[in-house]
Amino acid sequence: MPPVQSVHFPAFRASLPSMGGRTVVITGTTSGTGRAAAQVVAELGAKVLLLNRASSRSEASLADLKAAVPGADFHPIECDLQSFASVKSAAARVHELCPEGVHVLCNNAGVMALPDQATVDGFDVQMQTNHLSHFLLTAELMPLLEKAAGSAGEARIVNHSSVARFAPSKTLLAEFLEKRGGDLGGDGNAFQNALFRGPRWLRYNQSKLANCAFTAALHHRLATTGSTVKALVAHPGFANTQLQHTTAKAGGMGSMFTSFMMRFSQSIEDGAMGIISCMCLPQAASGEFYGPGSGQASLKGEAKPFALEGYYDNPETRDLLWEKSCEATQCEFQIP
Repeated sequence: MPPVQSVHFPAFRASLPSMGGRTVVITGTTSGTGRAAAQVVAELGAKVLLLNRASSRSEASLADLKAAVPGADFHPIECDLQSFASVKSAAARVHELCPEGVHVLCNNAGVMALPDQATVDGFDVQMQTNHLSHFLLTAELMPLLEKAAGSAGEARIVNHSSVARFAPSKTLLAEFLEKRGGDLGGDGNAFQNALFRGPRWLRYNQSKLANCAFTAALHHRLATTGSTVKALVAHPGFANTQLQHTTAKAGGMGSMFTSFMMRFSQSIEDGAMGIISCMCLPQAASGEFYGPGSGQASLKGEAKPFALEGYYDNPETRDLLWEKSCEATQCEFQIP
């Protein structure tokens, strides 16, 4: 299937300001929206740290990025989001490489509708990859974010959610943040998966809800302390990335159905406009959500800001998210 052509990205790209003098950390840059965002911020002059699992894909992607942006300041760092130990090691390396601080942390990497499996730490593979390890990474890099904010006037934490935050549930459930990997409903049947229902999709939904609740909790805690670190979140709509094909290989979607469905997607670059907006736009404010609309059917279009939604931006959900995430990662995430 030929690549989907970008509709909105060229004009959007032309409008972006310089990122010269900024240090940007991005997880998951081997393909998709993370790869697109890494190239854009490098073109805009940022120092870019690329956090990925060590693989031939990450090596090839780094070579492609260097060819696309000659002379760019790229720094690859090994980081396996399915291992808290690896996250801590990657964070330590970021501290070594960034005495100037970190201006943008983009928690982009994600997996979708994978089997009911536990990570080495015992948590659901989707929840740990999509949220818990990003929570830990953010906690570990918070001193660097505050340092950059102190010298530059601001820094940013950018999380990446999905329209899947709406369904099958709009309630964040504690058990999905607990050490129950491999015992969270099984894999469901083909009919359930085709309808984006069943346990695989509930686990994915919970991880995407967690991304939003994390943003809301960060925003309120940062505002309370008077911090100039911003917390933002984005969603890509329905972008033509490798995520759907990876899910199909893992049994979460039918391959023929996936190929048909991708005909109605938007380009990777159009899908990346949400996180790039959060990372780069001067007017992007803490507590904003960027994407092609705020509804469940907002699958294509320009990335525009809207408010965080009440079903996760409430004291009960924010506190649940924070308490369970600190417990899971065994870290005391204190906002200075």
